[in-house]
Amino acid sequence: MTDQQVSFTAFVISLATTAAVHFGDVADPVSGEKKANLGAAAQMIDILAMLQDKTRGNLSDAETKVIDDLLYELRMRFVAAGSDPHPSADVGQQP
Repeated sequence: MTDQQVSFTAFVISLATTAAVHFGDVADPVSGEKKANLGAAAQMIDILAMLQDKTRGNLSDAETKVIDDLLYELRMRFVAAGSDPHPSADVGQQP
């Protein structure tokens, strides 16, 4: 076991970072590639929403704000990704 403890905020941010990888916004830490997978991004949003629901009333104001704000941003990002006229384009390529 490590001496470092994971905070709720750090955990939520790690899940949001995983969603960013699935959106193709951040390179995959293993492959180094930026590749969109909207289904996986949606799953991360659903996981965060479930976590939000299950922890409602048990979080500090700051923790509540973090998860609320992250979910809003991720949902807006998902809507924007869905309106992309070229969703299958390789997001890592420059025009």
